[in-house]
Amino acid sequence: MIYLDYSATTPVSKEVLDSYVKVTKEYIGNPNSLHSLGTKSHELLESATKQISEVLNIDEKEIIYTSGSTEANNLAILGYALRNMKKGKNIVVSRLEHPSIYVICDHLKTLGFTITYVENNAEGLIDFDDLRSKIKDDTILVSIVAVNSELGIRQPLKTLRQIIKKQNENTVLHSDMTQAIGKVNVNLHDVDLASLSSHKIYGPKGIGMLYKSEKINIDPIIHGEKDSLRSGTPCLPLVVAFSKAIRLAITNEAKNESVVKMLNDKLTSTIIKYPKIMINKTNYSIPHVFNLSLMTIRPETFIHALEKRDIYVGTNTACSKGGTSATIMAIYDDEKRANTSIRISLSHLTSFDDLNKFLYSFDIVYNKLLELGDENE
Repeated sequence: MIYLDYSATTPVSKEVLDSYVKVTKEYIGNPNSLHSLGTKSHELLESATKQISEVLNIDEKEIIYTSGSTEANNLAILGYALRNMKKGKNIVVSRLEHPSIYVICDHLKTLGFTITYVENNAEGLIDFDDLRSKIKDDTILVSIVAVNSELGIRQPLKTLRQIIKKQNENTVLHSDMTQAIGKVNVNLHDVDLASLSSHKIYGPKGIGMLYKSEKINIDPIIHGEKDSLRSGTPCLPLVVAFSKAIRLAITNEAKNESVVKMLNDKLTSTIIKYPKIMINKTNYSIPHVFNLSLMTIRPETFIHALEKRDIYVGTNTACSKGGTSATIMAIYDDEKRANTSIRISLSHLTSFDDLNKFLYSFDIVYNKLLELGDENE
């Protein structure tokens, strides 16, 4: 098997899985229980949280565990909007977000909020002047993804936050950092709220977190425990596994990125030779994501043809399940390009042998489908 869909999800690393299994077997107490088994579990929960706080350079109280980034996005945006709606009802978002952001915004519209979309330039960076013009007195929150999931475009969050605060010091910045953490260096202090997920960094599914600056107040979206922003029994094995996944991802970040960069260079130099294929990439795309448009071939046809060869790539984001790419439309304004894109996402686990085998099969599948011509258009 050749797996090239790491932006959708990653396999759980052996070290992380070992931690999960060990905690599942040896820590059976509810961390909220008062007896010794509960105390033992609670102490491990605090230890795992402390490790995350140290690795990310944040306070332990600024960590809120969630089921993943989608819940974290909801808690951040919906939670902040509901808490601060008396201060204003305008929220600004980019056109390069994960689909979950737009669904949350659609829900907020039903509650009387207005959503403003900030434009990006040809390279995919947020247009600074447009951002300045979109921040109004009633703008309570801006949400801008740290690294776009389709083209891997990385945003200068620190600069964006400075622009936002200069326009309105009360406006907070949220960023979905799901595709950034463990791939590129991030500083959570560049934002006020940030969403992270375990299964993108070789950890288990079902666990993530919201970073919430201690200066920010939000309302819970899950109710069940007084004075808790996220009620429910903490899933200790998932938290410990997540903690280890974060530590490993951050520790090996630079080394892994250099490997992925070489893989991306090889991929780019090969795919660029196909005259009818368009590479969707800007100067701000991180090397982990390689996006291309087949133009004359349906992406789902191509993906399933590769799957028969035990090769797995993606299309758009995993949650969008194909369709027109909003990101490519925002960058290139080309509907055909946006309708025929596939995403190849790389990892330090990808070998050059795997990549060469993929490129060999890519050529066979592409030329075979190209011969079919109009049947696939």
